[in-house]
Order: sequence, then structure tokens, then C-alpha cells
Amino acid sequence: MSQILQQPEPVPSRSKATLYQDVTDRIIRELEQGRVPWVQPWQGASASLGLPKNAVSARHYSGINILILWDAVITRGFGAQQWLTFRQALGLGGHVRKGERGTTICYADRFIPKGEQARARDSGDEPSSIPFLKRFTVFNVEQCEGLPQTASEPPREHCEAQSIPAAEATIAATAADFRIGGGEAFYHRGDDFIRVPPQTSFFEAINYYRTCLHELGHWTGHPARLARDLTGRFGSTGYAREELVAEMTSAFLCAQLSIQPTVRHADYIGSWLEVLRGDSKAIFQAASMASKASDFVLAFGQPQICAISEAAE
Repeated sequence: MSQILQQPEPVPSRSKATLYQDVTDRIIRELEQGRVPWVQPWQGASASLGLPKNAVSARHYSGINILILWDAVITRGFGAQQWLTFRQALGLGGHVRKGERGTTICYADRFIPKGEQARARDSGDEPSSIPFLKRFTVFNVEQCEGLPQTASEPPREHCEAQSIPAAEATIAATAADFRIGGGEAFYHRGDDFIRVPPQTSFFEAINYYRTCLHELGHWTGHPARLARDLTGRFGSTGYAREELVAEMTSAFLCAQLSIQPTVRHADYIGSWLEVLRGDSKAIFQAASMASKASDFVLAFGQPQICAISEAAE
């Protein structure tokens, strides 16, 4: 996404704090009403399941922007997952329809002021960067007119089979130590293995894959991989934060594999609310980590998944 934006200026810290709080407050309201933003009711949605992407670059949005754009697709009834800015619509020869309301998303990066660059050159030190967060507005392609057909893509069919080849290929490609058996699913951090019950133990066969992807989310946090803090004990803030990451990782992976996401651990909603109320940046951090985790998992099997998808068409 960063490749399609002009270099933004840093925003004042008060504005940045307000943006964190605005988004966090929205997530809290959803959770308080029993809705989990990263598990949307896709069966009633007009859009096909998948991650939102930019209509010009075809790059998927990441982190908190996935949740913001999914919410817009569901609540506003859009039938497409492609988005673009006002200027990008003009650049494609089209335009945003008059009166359409855009969706505000955010872009985070770091910025090195010119004065700091000069100081670092003179002293030979590494320059210090300043983090910034910028708001910008995007529009769904259905809010535009005159766009080329290439700006959107046809909806994908949802997977309904008991065995999902793309999911099987994704799991196998990671070479994670999966041990099938028992009645409980978990990731064992010390011995670096995943235990899941056999598929026949689940009330719905599809939940086997959702569970595998959730545990793979935890697996990515190992020190040899993405090195997240996995030391939190059950009931602790650290534990709740990691469960947030794993839940969203599973949802993001499910979307990529055309599996309808569900909440694997709804009993944690109370602890998630406690975390979010205490830290307005927590949902941003968790969503960012989940994007990195899902990308990490998918990177193992991209060639196999592409081949399976092409064969199925």
C-alpha cells in the first residue's frame, strides 16, 4: 500500500492519539454488542469472501485497515472488495459518484526530518526516525463510475467441500509439527508442535481448518519465526493479546482460502475488551501482527495454492 501513496507529513501527536482512539472505540462497540469485527457474517454479505485490496495496485490492505474495510463492505452492502482513492479513480479514467461517502483508513510509517538527516551526516550517527499515522479516504469501486473492468474482479465461489485442497496445501507447506489426536487444540510453545483433534471430532468439519489456522497463528510467534511474546499465562493481559492475534490471523487466512471465518474463542471477548479499553493502540498492534502472521504462513505455499486454485477453475 505504501507504494501508491505520496510521502505524508507527520500528524500532530494529539491527532494520532485521536485516530487510535476512534478506531478502538468502534471495535469496542462491536464487541460489546456481541459482534467480532474480524469474523463478519459473510453468509449475508453481497461481497465474496476475501481480503480487501487496492483497485490500482492490486495489493491487499493489511492490519487494522482489513477490519475497517470489511466492516464497510458488510454494513454498507458493497459487492466488491476493491478500493481506491478519489485521485486513483480519476487516474483510471473514472470518477467517484457525487455525494458518495468515503471510508477512512490509515497509513503508518516512520519519517526522518531533514534536520535530523543533516545532523546524522555531520556526526556519522544513524538518523532517528519519528513514527507517524495518517488518515486517508478510499472509495469502494461500486461507488465509482467509468472505471475499467480490470478495477474489480468477479466473486469467488466459497469452498463447501469437507476437504479443502488449498487449506491442506497451506498447512502442509509450513512443515509445522501437527499432531492429530486428543480432544483439545493447542500450540505447545516449548516443544514447538500443534495438537488438534481429528476432523471427525468437530461438530462442523470446516471447524477443523479454522482451528488449524488459529493454532498456526500461535505457531508463527515462535522465536525462530516472528518472535512474538508467547509467555503470557491464561487469564493474563499478555495471553489475551496473543489470542487476539491468533484469532485475526485465522480470520485473515480463512478469507484468503475462501473459508468463512468464525470466532474460535468467543469466551475471550471479555478479556479482549479489557485489553482494548486499557490501550487504544492494542487493536492496531494485534491486527498488524496478524497480517504479518498470515502473510508468513501463506508465503510457504503460494506456488502450490496457485496451482490448486487454477486446477479448480
